[in-house]
Amino acid sequence: MKTSIIAFVLAASAFAGAAQAAVTSSSAMPNPSVAQAHREMGKTRAEVRNELVQAQKSGQIAALSNLYRGS
Repeated sequence: MKTSIIAFVLAASAFAGAAQAAVTSSSAMPNPSVAQAHREMGKTRAEVRNELVQAQKSGQIAALSNLYRGS
């Protein structure tokens, strides 16, 4: 029983190590297709930052702060 548990743990750790290595190597060298995939998933940091600045200028952030400040 202990032998099968040890074998399972070793196999699982080897699999996890290989998966981590694949993720690290693919993110270390971004290519255009990866960048396109990330763009399709959501917004960039710059886009989110611009929206935040616009919301602050228009007063939306202040309005939300007043709305949710509690009673």
